[in-house]
Amino acid sequence: MRHSRRLDKLPPYLFDELDKAKQRLLALGVKVVDLAVGDPDLPTPPQIVERMREAVTDASNHRYPGYKGNPELRRALASWFRRRYGVELDPESEILVLIGSKEGLGHLPFALLDPGDKVFVPDPGYPVYANTSMMCGAEVRYFGLREDNDFLPRIEELESLERAKLVFLNYPNNPTGAVAGKEFFDRIIDFASSSGSMVCNDAAYNEITFEEFRSPSILESEGARGCAIEVHSFSKTFNMTGWRIGFAVGNRDMLAALGRVKVNLDSSVFGAIQDAALVALSLRYEDNLRAYERRRRLAFEWLTKLGCRFFRPKGTFYVWASVPHGLTSVEFAVRLLNEANVSVAPGSGFGSNGEGWFRIALTRPEGEIAQGLERMASLNLWTS
Repeated sequence: MRHSRRLDKLPPYLFDELDKAKQRLLALGVKVVDLAVGDPDLPTPPQIVERMREAVTDASNHRYPGYKGNPELRRALASWFRRRYGVELDPESEILVLIGSKEGLGHLPFALLDPGDKVFVPDPGYPVYANTSMMCGAEVRYFGLREDNDFLPRIEELESLERAKLVFLNYPNNPTGAVAGKEFFDRIIDFASSSGSMVCNDAAYNEITFEEFRSPSILESEGARGCAIEVHSFSKTFNMTGWRIGFAVGNRDMLAALGRVKVNLDSSVFGAIQDAALVALSLRYEDNLRAYERRRRLAFEWLTKLGCRFFRPKGTFYVWASVPHGLTSVEFAVRLLNEANVSVAPGSGFGSNGEGWFRIALTRPEGEIAQGLERMASLNLWTS
């Protein structure tokens, strides 16, 4: 049976192809050091696990949960958001529980865009923004994130493009680790308000920051509620990637539209997971940050020894580094995998502006990160 022609518009998911190559090596008994995937190795806090264990036996959780998310969780999210960002949210209309942030980001274009509508997507950027927009028939326009502007978009570039109905942002940024301050979000909201665009900031990494920087919410900017939503995740903050729970906050009309899509496609998050998420909101996560800070310093030290130029991020658990001269990012990643049995993410997998870069994920123990970078050094690619 032939698939939908919409799927023909999608590029191959590069990371899936590289994972297949990695799996072939693993099947041969080769020890691969995986520095490619942003999946925290740190365990989910035991308090969350224990609450989940209890909640699974609660018969009330064996039935369909509410489509918007359990009211108690939405109220707790409103309290958490007020404490963290000083922003008041209406739990009924300005908070929507998601089956992980990826689900919400993927369904958002179907909720807001018609065929032919234009959407602005960062390059480099998380592939889901562009791919799901293309699947719903929208026209994707890329805006560049470049090192000479600390991987922030230039507002003038956005203004020079034809008006977009929706703009995707992602700060702290995957893959570069760049961060955005409130002044930047103020300018984005001014731009969106004057152009009639809607904005979605993917804030999955908001709680993973360094050097005394704390990420603001885009909703702190005046006028943001009129045109913007923000998508958050429990995955990275609380080491809950496999649990699949996140939430969207902000403009009530945008959330209502996303909720209408979700009502027709899913039945929200298993109630026991929502109960466990309530516990997560009461926890601190400084131990996570200390672990990533140690790994970050380790990566910086090794990359400096290699003579590899890299961007020093203040957010996320990624390091964005330049490939050796004469190699494309894919050629470098393939060679590294085959010759040193180390997996990294090639920058071109995040867009054309990612060419010349690769991403290291600091989601393995320090010993494995050191081993992987030592293997990388053994190839002498930056000195040849």
